[in-house]
Amino acid sequence: MTDFVTGDWVAARLDELVVVDVRDAWEYDGIGHVPGAVNVPFDSFRADGDAGDDGGVDSADATEAGSTGMLPTHEDFEALMSEAGIEPGDDVVAYDDMHGVFAARFLMTAELLGHDPDRLHLLDGDFSAWQLERETSSETVDVEPTEYVVEPPASTPLVGPDEVARARDRGAALVDTREAQEYEEGHIPGAIALDWREFVDDESRGLLPVEEIRSILEARGLTPDREIVLYCNTARRISHTYVVLRHLGYETLAFYEGSLTEWERDGRPIETGDAG
Repeated sequence: MTDFVTGDWVAARLDELVVVDVRDAWEYDGIGHVPGAVNVPFDSFRADGDAGDDGGVDSADATEAGSTGMLPTHEDFEALMSEAGIEPGDDVVAYDDMHGVFAARFLMTAELLGHDPDRLHLLDGDFSAWQLERETSSETVDVEPTEYVVEPPASTPLVGPDEVARARDRGAALVDTREAQEYEEGHIPGAIALDWREFVDDESRGLLPVEEIRSILEARGLTPDREIVLYCNTARRISHTYVVLRHLGYETLAFYEGSLTEWERDGRPIETGDAG
């Protein structure tokens, strides 16, 4: 499954990997990038529109992606990956300069649209962390276009609002990965507050040690045996949390991509107040 890899792991395999930089083009060109990395800016792999800071699609519409701010259409994603020189069988590592949250969204987009999740990796630490310890490049990467073809998987972790409601009723843990203030202003009733940034070490810009992350999860009652449904505003922040949990071996995970944006739009109940 999509996992985290260290900078040392990536540096030793640069010739074997497709490294994807999801920062804006001006950052990629002007500040530099991991040697050999291709640029796929964050806004390029979301459907056009204005859906807030994340992006999402109801599982019922997953095979016809392309809603505003959500998964791109199959055709658009094929064109994007082809232009970046990526093949369906490539091992891909993605990074950003925001602790991995934007890069995680790219990887989840690829996974949800059929790229082998065992070949998708998130750099543990971001560009700033890489730059402190390793060589960077400002050279333009010569990309040979491919003919990437989306092959939707038979099943995905995507769920829609009805499935979320049913999961809650049977005792699944609904996890809100937004900031505490956002949670207090309104969340799905019964949801557990877990800011995605709680897993990040501000100094290293990468993940906290695994045992610290497990302690955070266990304190919330989020053990590996529980069914867990993740949401945020639309889908960026849950992408990071999803990859963390998969990395730790959690298996029963659902990805509510429509998230609170869709939940509120549908007129479903909202609860206010802090996490207790």
